[in-house]
Amino acid sequence: MTTTLVKEELKTKMRETRTMTGSEAVIQCLLQEKVETIFGYPGGAIMPIYDALYDYLDKVNHILTRHEQGAIHAAQGFARTSKKVGVVFATSGPGATNLITGLADAMIDSTPLVCITGQVASPLLGTDAFQETDVIGISMPVTKWNCQVTKAENIAETLAKAFFIAQSGRPGPVVVDITKDAQFELVDFNYEKCKAIRSYQPKPQLNLEQVKAAAELLNKAKKPMLIVGQGVMLSGAEKELLKFAKKTGVPVASTLLGLGVFPGNHHQFVGMVGMHGNYAPNVKTNECDVLMTVGMRFDDRVTGDVSKYARQAKIIHVELDAAEINKIIKADVPVWADAKEALEALTTLVEAKKYDTWLNEFKEAKAKENQVLKENRAQEFSEKMTMDEVLSLLSDLTKGEAIVVTDVGQHQMMAAQYYEYNQTKSNVTSGGLGTMGFALPAAMGAKMANPKKQVVAVIGDGGFQMTLQELGTIMQNNIGVKIIILNNGFLGMVRQWQQLFFEKRYSFTEIQSPDFVALANSYGIKGQEVSQKTDLKSALEELLNSDSAYLLEVKVAKEDNVFPMVPTGASVSEVRLQ
Repeated sequence: MTTTLVKEELKTKMRETRTMTGSEAVIQCLLQEKVETIFGYPGGAIMPIYDALYDYLDKVNHILTRHEQGAIHAAQGFARTSKKVGVVFATSGPGATNLITGLADAMIDSTPLVCITGQVASPLLGTDAFQETDVIGISMPVTKWNCQVTKAENIAETLAKAFFIAQSGRPGPVVVDITKDAQFELVDFNYEKCKAIRSYQPKPQLNLEQVKAAAELLNKAKKPMLIVGQGVMLSGAEKELLKFAKKTGVPVASTLLGLGVFPGNHHQFVGMVGMHGNYAPNVKTNECDVLMTVGMRFDDRVTGDVSKYARQAKIIHVELDAAEINKIIKADVPVWADAKEALEALTTLVEAKKYDTWLNEFKEAKAKENQVLKENRAQEFSEKMTMDEVLSLLSDLTKGEAIVVTDVGQHQMMAAQYYEYNQTKSNVTSGGLGTMGFALPAAMGAKMANPKKQVVAVIGDGGFQMTLQELGTIMQNNIGVKIIILNNGFLGMVRQWQQLFFEKRYSFTEIQSPDFVALANSYGIKGQEVSQKTDLKSALEELLNSDSAYLLEVKVAKEDNVFPMVPTGASVSEVRLQ
């Protein structure tokens, strides 16, 4: 580097360096990371940071949620529907512990978050001071990284590292716990973005020998099958996936979190795998000769009985996280790589093929599924609305282009089966942790990240009551999210299991609810209730055409069940249609 360049760099650093409090340094760090939206809830230990934020309200939009769990789920929805990191503020003690469920959810579903928590002053650490908890110890198992800051001089470096770790490699949540005295302390602030960390390798170098071995298997395959997961979306590899699929002609299935990475209306898309996945891809998993998976981790809801999973197939596992390779299913050809890079390289090596006969087998199995389910519902619920009818109509009216945020339960699986996701980042749900109460706040975050897109929260009557206080956040911030409550008067998925496996002993699964429409109206949110099939289409159109938030409660059949279903401990080829 020349003397002139060194001098210019020093001048730039001098201009950037100025004295400020640690709390203002936090805000300056966020501005350097181009953070424009924060979700949070103030309190004593984080009050200095909130005071510093007061001077930057023209640059940063802070959303005051009604609960810290609402804040972190909103940040998840924000992050998963954008290319940004979700940012959360919370105070010490209960404020920080209220984030734990969201952290666990974000960790298992690979969502990039930076959660900044206030902490008691450093001299009080370990004394059981008022609202002191060991946030680092508690959050360690459910974070990608966490750190406690007790000196203002460490704030900038720590936050730079936090943002780098959260969004690099396999994304995840990070917690930075900052003591109150560090927030008050003065510091000469200078911010440098983190670009690398010693011993941390977020992305491996592509191994061309592994790629060649995978291509050889695919080129010899007679009945290949491809399962794609959320890793494709996290890599930004949707275009590469489509190009690869078109060239190979391979049938493409998806995990729950992978829905939307491959167009749902494409003729090669054969549905979702797993416990409540579609009949065809589940059965054909145990009939294919080569099973290639990209960006998925073979969790138990996908595999069923591992000892009977795809035993006849050669397995190609393309995965960024080395810890997931050979963890559950042994790969014949492991490809430790970024999905985008791997698919690009594979596409140049694979042969162009068509598998019309093989694809027809999927279509025939799909037709069987549709016929059996339609006949069963017609026989049992001819007079009553069912969830599949609501979600199929919603899919048609939105052309599969809305961002659909689901909670956890029967409606979640119905949405996965009957909503045709045609765009990436359009399916937001709690996959690995299965967090009831996720949808309403996550939908708020998704709408904040995508103000011009239609965002629809599909929620059960049980899950809605876990975080319904966030209607206040929607009201205060005029967040135009659309809410559909599918009300069957039960904790539906648990009731289904009680019916099928516990002799209909419905132990504490029947749930009473308030007047949801009146509740929404009390928050200034328009809404209506629908109980007749003839009124459903007009009600959905009114919801979708509303310029502001809208709540639609749909009374659906009380004892409808979600099929297909792979019972616990069964093989995927033992999937039940009734």
